[in-house]
Amino acid sequence: MMKIKEVIGIDASKLVLDCCIHMKELQLTFSNDPDGIDQMVEWVMNSTKLFKDDILFVFEHTGLYTNQLSAVLSRKECIFYIASGLEVKRSLGILRGKDDKTDAKRIALYGYRRREEIKPAKIMSVPLARLKRLASMRRKLISQRAGHKATLKEQKRVLENETILFEVQKRIIDLLTQEIRTIEKEMDNIILEDAELNKLFRLLLSIKGIGKVTARFLIIHTNGFTTFKTWRKFASYCGIAPFPYRSGTSVRGRTKVSRLANTEGKALLHLCAAGSIQYNPELKAYYENRVSQGKNKMSTLNIIRNKLLSRAFSIVGRGTPYVDIMKYAS
Repeated sequence: MMKIKEVIGIDASKLVLDCCIHMKELQLTFSNDPDGIDQMVEWVMNSTKLFKDDILFVFEHTGLYTNQLSAVLSRKECIFYIASGLEVKRSLGILRGKDDKTDAKRIALYGYRRREEIKPAKIMSVPLARLKRLASMRRKLISQRAGHKATLKEQKRVLENETILFEVQKRIIDLLTQEIRTIEKEMDNIILEDAELNKLFRLLLSIKGIGKVTARFLIIHTNGFTTFKTWRKFASYCGIAPFPYRSGTSVRGRTKVSRLANTEGKALLHLCAAGSIQYNPELKAYYENRVSQGKNKMSTLNIIRNKLLSRAFSIVGRGTPYVDIMKYAS
């Protein structure tokens, strides 16, 4: 357990970092660049007169705007934690008003309250960070392509003699498809060139039902299977872990999954489960047997999603490929 004596709340924006030293009640703004971050760390050390191991830096995840901050703090061997905006907001109750200095103060308060249970962030390796950026771009391109496909379909249904319009849409779709393939090829090259990532990738693909896209998602969002200790925690992150809804003797709701989740992961695991009941004899038999007993189809699919995730964490933990025991059943 860390013995944190001071917490620094940081509200990061495109150009500046608004910082608050919680116990000292000091606030200052720095530029959001390597020089500004160096100055911020120096200001914190001079103001607190503490060792680095006694100080916790806390900031919300804001994508590109906190990339340099994470990298510099990691290089300087500072302890830091990246919190979700929703997590910070909900932990502080009802809030009124908003500005960057106030946000920095609130983040510092959040970090101070949780300082004994927070686990320091671990920065991604360079290959994994590149993989994450490419995955984000791929996701955007796929969304754009889907939009153009839907538009083209509707246009063809209701319009006539719009050859140019149709051809332009078709060329855009073809171009997006080509760029998606280019990104996927680069992602595969990154994995192939990194021994650890390649090993994880091959292990995950050994599970019948998990494909390349899902394998990459799991590697990226678990930071190479280092962020989440158990598959159950990651199932909760993806929104496939069922939670009870009960209180006293009057509230008896059905057990269900939470909507607070990574919807991309949930969708990918759903597709994996749907494919498994078609092409994986073991899971197909399990699904059909359970449904024949009158069990709900969606809850059964959710169980299969959890089974696949459990297997993924299991094989990574032991470092050996998945073995399909049904092949050896008599």
